[in-house]
Amino acid sequence: MVTRSGTARVAPVIARPPVRRLALTPQLLAIGLVGGVLSGLLGVGGGVVMVPLMVFTAGIDQRTAHAVSLGAVVAISIGGIATYGAAGNVRVPEAIALTAGAVFGARLGARALERIDQRRLALCFSTVMLLSAVLMVAR
Repeated sequence: MVTRSGTARVAPVIARPPVRRLALTPQLLAIGLVGGVLSGLLGVGGGVVMVPLMVFTAGIDQRTAHAVSLGAVVAISIGGIATYGAAGNVRVPEAIALTAGAVFGARLGARALERIDQRRLALCFSTVMLLSAVLMVAR
């Protein structure tokens, strides 16, 4: 970009960690299996189960684990919808309403994920998990 005085203005460069290529490994397959089973059984699996497992057992950084988990949730959801739908247990109007809000919210969250530092991300994630556990026990 050139300013009015004719000097060039250079955009700041944001340093990002090198991209670590994730491969199809037995460890990630096992994490996916656990996440899928718990998703079908309890309605959790993506963020709640797979993110901590990827971070603590596979050595994947928190931000990448969240992004990978979001990608996996699509397939997990399709499997759950097929099973629950065949049994007549999917309430379509409610699912559509949740989807509309979730798609918009996921875009906001994904943008925030790119900006937040790893430590703050881990703290936010841990706080949400802890509050969820407390609320579930209280009920």
